[in-house]
Amino acid sequence: MKKGWIVALLLLFVGAIGAYVWYSRLKHEAQTEGGAYDDTLKPRLEMSTIEITNMDDDVITMNVKMLIDNPLPVGFKANKLRYTVYIAKTPIIEESYAKTVEIEPGDSTFITLPMKLQNKKMMAVLNALEQKDVDSTTYGVRAAFDLDVPVLGERTFTQTFEKRLPTVYVPKIKIEDLDFGKMGLKRTDVAAKVSIENRNSFPIQFTDTHYRVSIDGKEIAEGHQPEPVLIKKQATTSVVFPVTMKPGNTLSLLPKMLFNKKDTPFLVTMQSKLIAEGGNKMLNESRMNTVVRGTLADLKKD
Repeated sequence: MKKGWIVALLLLFVGAIGAYVWYSRLKHEAQTEGGAYDDTLKPRLEMSTIEITNMDDDVITMNVKMLIDNPLPVGFKANKLRYTVYIAKTPIIEESYAKTVEIEPGDSTFITLPMKLQNKKMMAVLNALEQKDVDSTTYGVRAAFDLDVPVLGERTFTQTFEKRLPTVYVPKIKIEDLDFGKMGLKRTDVAAKVSIENRNSFPIQFTDTHYRVSIDGKEIAEGHQPEPVLIKKQATTSVVFPVTMKPGNTLSLLPKMLFNKKDTPFLVTMQSKLIAEGGNKMLNESRMNTVVRGTLADLKKD
């Protein structure tokens, strides 16, 4: 019986020495490679891609894909990941990822962090960068999660990583005029004259564009422009979106449209898919939803 305990202790001792040698070798390799793991064997986080999926007037929805690499001989699990997103060192998003993250020993995995960005916060940062004539900036993520097992004496792992990318601006849409053509008994032709400002250093195409026009709370027209519309880089491009409506929807509005423009509100909603081939991958294939409000008196006068 005593001999069995001695053998077990010897095996445990040999295993501990082997683990120490293995750990020391990996740590030395990490240091030799220039500190990919901050010269220590800890989980490594790296930002892979940023994808904007939807843009509304108030909120921008996007996904940030992150790589989590585990060089350790033991796996770990984290029940909650907290993260902060920075643009030009200014925090613009603070959220948490509630799903459990599990990584096997010596393995890696990708996770996608959904984020919602308030437009006002981002525009304040972008306007400050524009005043400094800065065409690229630093995008960063600071992530922290609690591990179910200690890693080198730590249970909370925190890492900050950054990428230098071109500054991305959301295109700005302005309704210049609603041009009512000849009115008939069966139909009335309308043209929505729109200017689209693109402050980015790359052109953008608006495609599969759907739009609706309402006046004084009544929807008077809708239309669809399936073909791509090219918006030049760092310029304002004028576009005409034609729509056709039935006069029955507008006859009751004619007095206000002709004689009370100042107090007659209009509403134009647009939904488009953005194509930024050769430009910034964040905007490419994203959806943009725009709402433009005003009164008929605000429109351009010929």
